[in-house]
Amino acid sequence: MKEKRIHYFVHHRPGRSPGQRFRCEQYLPALREAGFEIRWHALLNEKDDRLFYSKGRYAAKAFLLIRSFFSRLKALRSVRKGDIAFVYREAFMLGNTFFEQRLKRRGAKLVFDFDDAIWLMEVSEGNRSLAFLKRPGKTADICRLSDRVITGNDYLAAYARSYAKQVEVIPTSIDTEYHRPLPLASRDDRVCIGWTGSESTVKHFEMLLPVLRKLKDKYGERISFKLISNSRESYPEIGLESTAWSREREVEELAGIDIGIMPLPDDEWSRGKCGFKLLQYMAVGKPVVASPVGVNSRIVDEGVNGFLAAGEEEWIEKLSLLIEDAERREKMGARGREKIKRDYSMQGLKERYVSLFRALS
Repeated sequence: MKEKRIHYFVHHRPGRSPGQRFRCEQYLPALREAGFEIRWHALLNEKDDRLFYSKGRYAAKAFLLIRSFFSRLKALRSVRKGDIAFVYREAFMLGNTFFEQRLKRRGAKLVFDFDDAIWLMEVSEGNRSLAFLKRPGKTADICRLSDRVITGNDYLAAYARSYAKQVEVIPTSIDTEYHRPLPLASRDDRVCIGWTGSESTVKHFEMLLPVLRKLKDKYGERISFKLISNSRESYPEIGLESTAWSREREVEELAGIDIGIMPLPDDEWSRGKCGFKLLQYMAVGKPVVASPVGVNSRIVDEGVNGFLAAGEEEWIEKLSLLIEDAERREKMGARGREKIKRDYSMQGLKERYVSLFRALS
C-alpha cells in the first residue's frame, strides 16, 4: 500500500512561527507514526525573514516575491493525485487563491487551518504600505475550496462554516511535557508580572502601561515587570526587565514570572485570537489576568486559575490580589496547569488531529 503524503504549505521554516509550531509542527511525529509521509514547503528562510519584515526595500521584496512564486510552483509539481495539501493561513502572500486552486486541480485533498481572524486586514508594520496587495476576503474563497477547514476556536469556525461544509475546531495546543513548571535556582523576592509576544502585538502590552505605572507607584520594589519578545522597546518608567525571546530559553523565561498577563482590545481581530499567551503561562504553572475578550473567557476560570479584568480599576484590583497573596498564586497556577493538561495539551489532542487526516486518506 502506497504511503499517504501530506504536503505542508507554510510561510516559515520549522521553529520560526509560533502558530506553525503549535498548530502544525508539534503534530508531525504523531502523523509520521500513523504512517504519513510529510513534505514541508516553506517560503521564507532566515535571511528572507529579515527582509520581509523590514521597512521599505521594495525592489528586494519584489525579487523575493518572484522567487517565492517559483518556489511554490516547484512544490506544487511534487503533489500527486490523492495527496493531502495542508495550507496554514494561505499558500501565498498575495490576494488570490492561485495555488490553492491548482492544488485541487492536481487532485489533492485540501486542508485549510487558520488561528486568527485573517479575513480582516492586518499587516506587519514593515509592510503596511503594501497592504493593497492583500485581499483578506480570499479566506472565504479558500474555505470554499477546502475539503476540511480546521480553526483554533468557535468564533473562527462560525466564519468558516459560512463557506465550508466540513469545519473542525482544534484549539491551539501546548506540549505540556515541554511547557512545564521549572524549579528556579535563584531569584529575588519581587513579584514579577510578565508578558510574552511578538513585536506586532506589543501594542497590546502597551495598553496596560497606565495600570502598570499605578501598580509600580503602589508596590514599589515589591514588584517587577518582564517583557519576553523580539521587540526592542523599553519602559524605564516602570523599570521593565526586557528579555529577548529565544527558542532555547522560552520556558525558562516564562518560569521566571509570577503572574502572566494578556490585555486585548475588544475588537473583531482580537475576538478571533486563540489565547496562546494564556496557554503558555498556565502550562508552566502561573496564574493569569486577561481581558474578557474572545476565547480568553473560556480559558480563564474566574477566581480558579486566574482573573478576567475589563477596565483599569479591575486590572489593578485583580493584579493586586495576586501580588499580595503568594499562596493564591501557587494554587491558581497549579489549577491552571491542570486545565491545560486536560483541555489544551498536544498529548490529549494529537489523536483527534491525526484522525482528521486519516478520514481524508
